Amino acid sequence: MENLREIFQIMTRRFGLLDKNCCTAGGVDISLVQSHIIYEIDRRHNPSIQQVADALAMDITTFSRQVQSLVKLGLVQKTPLPEDRRIYILSLTTQGKYIATVIDTQMNDYLKEVFSHMSEFERDMVVNAIKLLNESMAKSSVCCTPLG
Repeated sequence: MENLREIFQIMTRRFGLLDKNCCTAGGVDISLVQSHIIYEIDRRHNPSIQQVADALAMDITTFSRQVQSLVKLGLVQKTPLPEDRRIYILSLTTQGKYIATVIDTQMNDYLKEVFSHMSEFERDMVVNAIKLLNESMAKSSVCCTPLG
């Protein structure tokens, strides 16, 4: 029996998921958590703070601190919802949109290079296996709890 934890530890390290700063874009160092937040804001249309925090399974306090750091960097804008000023909507600034595009390009280039060492069949097999793993993780009661 292969050591599953070791396989995942190695993949996580190689993927750079343990790096404090995952990306440098436009002269700004972005942490892994910040890159996830930027990604989620970018792929949704005017999400609320709660929607993005839920999508990332982060508790609202930790999430709010991270958003505040992105606001200070000039990458994210927080706007109160006119109908209910207790709810804040998140959007990317022009600089934030630029950073999102740079990170997206970096990640796609990285994945393209990684997959270039596989045949098309192997690539499809890995992608399908990752999709299957994501679906199983979503159904798991022990996975995907807030990161705290």
